[in-house]
Amino acid sequence: MKIVQLVPELNEGGVERGVVELNREFVKKGIESFVISNGGKLENQINVDGGNFIRFDVCSKNIFTAFSRINGLKKILKELKLDIIHVRSRVPAWLVYFANKKLKIKVVSTVHGFNSVGFYSSIMQKADAVICVSNSIKEYIQKHYKTSENKITVIPRGIDLELFNPKNIDETFIDNFKKEFNLKDKFIVSSVGRVTQLKDYETFIKAILIVKKEIPNIVGLIVGGVRSDKENYLNSLKTLMKELDLENNIIFTGSQSKIEQIYALSDVIISSSKKPESFGRAVAEAICMNKPVIATNHGGVKDIIIENVNGFFFEVGDDKSLANNILESINLEFNGYNYISNNFSLENMVNKTLEVYRNL
Repeated sequence: MKIVQLVPELNEGGVERGVVELNREFVKKGIESFVISNGGKLENQINVDGGNFIRFDVCSKNIFTAFSRINGLKKILKELKLDIIHVRSRVPAWLVYFANKKLKIKVVSTVHGFNSVGFYSSIMQKADAVICVSNSIKEYIQKHYKTSENKITVIPRGIDLELFNPKNIDETFIDNFKKEFNLKDKFIVSSVGRVTQLKDYETFIKAILIVKKEIPNIVGLIVGGVRSDKENYLNSLKTLMKELDLENNIIFTGSQSKIEQIYALSDVIISSSKKPESFGRAVAEAICMNKPVIATNHGGVKDIIIENVNGFFFEVGDDKSLANNILESINLEFNGYNYISNNFSLENMVNKTLEVYRNL
């Protein structure tokens, strides 16, 4: 079988990581795997893992270059003699739609997010099969595009069970990290994600204040980078910390590469996002590390968290409910690794994706 995935760029992100992982797993199964993209930080990994990276601009929305790019893409697709084209975003989907008209290669699309409703986004429904990363996404496209039930398959993003394995803890990293941020003997509540308004860190900070009355040694870790255009938001959060006398209880760690170790050293993980997550990969990763997760009650996380078993839900902006859930989460005991292995593993994602391909 010959498969090509098309993604605008190959920089860090959930979609990009998924493309890289599928490419690696396809190669292991003897499938000839290609990735067409404008490139980025992860492009070399495609070839390292045994796939074939093809640099081509499937990223630009410039309509004046679209005609020449459609012709260029048509030539590539024809030469590859493919069985399946898998589009992972809207620009590649539109280019494939026109480039593939005469080639008539079977097309699969994956809808990764709650895209704006309209003609531009409707292209993802024109594929022969549509993969949704959660039931929330499935409901969303069926509501707005009346996509046929027979066309849709829900395949959650797969979790790397080797990387997110509670048995593979890096004690040296954790020890050094705790020393750097003075976390010894602290009750650590972490939220992982870039510092943006959508993450609603105000509610996170206010909840820490409430819990501090019961757990004085609590520390809230905000783990994520800050873009230059979000510096004002970061400063507003630091001002809030001062007003609430939480300067010793909230720590901004900046971007961290060993996220699995951050989960390992944490007692509870929080996802307070105002915007529904299409899947909630970070939530699944944290549960895989046997850590309870408390998340806002919307989006794809509703497929992952089992309330009062491996976490809790709270409504957007409800700091009191979040604080109460943090206290209740202390009593939760569960085998998150087994739960994720059985329901959200990378192997499951790969096998279900191949099943979609074979059924076309």
